[in-house]
Amino acid sequence: MKLERNDVKLTTLTTKGGCGCKIGPADLSQVLRTLPPAPFDENLLVGLETSDDAGVYKLTDDLAIVQTLDFFTPIVDDPYDFGQIAATNAISDVYAMGGKPMTALNIVAFPISKLDKGILTEILRGAADKLKEAGVTLVGGHSIDDQEPKFGLSVTGIVHPDHVKSNAGARPGDRLILTKPIGVGIYTTSLKHGALSEEEIRQVTAVMTMLNKTAAEVMAPYEVHATTDVTGFGLLGHATEMAKASDVGIRIDYEKVPVLPRTRELAEAGRIPGGTKNNYAHVEEEILFSEQMDQIDRYILCDAVTSGGLLISVSSDKAEDLLNDLRKNGVDAHMIGEITAENRKKIQVI
Repeated sequence: MKLERNDVKLTTLTTKGGCGCKIGPADLSQVLRTLPPAPFDENLLVGLETSDDAGVYKLTDDLAIVQTLDFFTPIVDDPYDFGQIAATNAISDVYAMGGKPMTALNIVAFPISKLDKGILTEILRGAADKLKEAGVTLVGGHSIDDQEPKFGLSVTGIVHPDHVKSNAGARPGDRLILTKPIGVGIYTTSLKHGALSEEEIRQVTAVMTMLNKTAAEVMAPYEVHATTDVTGFGLLGHATEMAKASDVGIRIDYEKVPVLPRTRELAEAGRIPGGTKNNYAHVEEEILFSEQMDQIDRYILCDAVTSGGLLISVSSDKAEDLLNDLRKNGVDAHMIGEITAENRKKIQVI
């Protein structure tokens, strides 16, 4: 079943200029810094300060909750797949914090009088199946009648307060592992313009619907110092947040970063989303690019990802073991760089 009725695709039903992507990091930081600081609460283990993936609040000495929320407009033309992608993306933040996702609430905006109700049924069915795969219980939700279809979830997980993973613990000498390829934003933009083959659509959909559950479970016993998932702010955007929160430098080897096939070709054809360009504009002053890299290379590293992989900072003496363990368990993991004491709060791309 395709996301289309009367020759209209949901991927084209965003408002003029809208893309369904996150508000850009520059605009968002400008808004947030005008707000008064929240009252101090000693039980808030992870809040706004480090731009982390989710909030973590301690309930007891042995239990904390992880809370996150994410939603967006359709990025594929199959409602079932869209529901799966939205669920996978929302759940990922809990995995990135070292938590176990437990419950979820659906968030629905849908033009109920314009589009077939069966489309919404398929979106919700896709999300429900992905929640089942993750072992997450759906406990309710909220819906509104809107001109633009949007869907996502609020997810709550649990974690031991002593085992919280954040983006603030990376240490010089750590190695960096990435568990999914980038280029997703360029691919989904190309899909909207009819520039992908059916096989390429299946390929990018498979990336976006793969839970980070296995990666999180495999990394749990290792000496992992920091994690984040790579989503709307792109690889370099989220890496920059890690560098700043941890007060370290990061060196990334561009040739080792996994990228979806034909990403560069599509980018050269102009299929670069506005969110990707916004990401680049926000971080370009923080990045020390190799002179051999052209503008397309730089955009690719800043590509706005939906439902990306985990970026893991792990002790160097355990990095190869973790990489091999991830691969043995079916995770497409790659060693892409290291944490350094030089160039603190900046990224060097070699």
